[in-house]
Amino acid sequence: MILPNKHIKTQNSILGIGAVLLSNLHSPQTVTQLWERANKVPEIESFEKFSLALDFLFIIDAIKLDKGLLQIYENDS
Repeated sequence: MILPNKHIKTQNSILGIGAVLLSNLHSPQTVTQLWERANKVPEIESFEKFSLALDFLFIIDAIKLDKGLLQIYENDS
């Protein structure tokens, strides 16, 4: 379910959903704001998939939560 395979399309995998979330994260926003944008995307069928994708993005250091706002993680070094 994390990675696509012959039974799971890329857009339905956690990796694909994470890409959709990153593309909707143009500026820092709350989880609720991101959910309101993302739940209109057909591939994100449930809050469960949304939260799993957010967890995945946190694990791979693609996003961070700073002062209650989600934002794309940019390594300053």
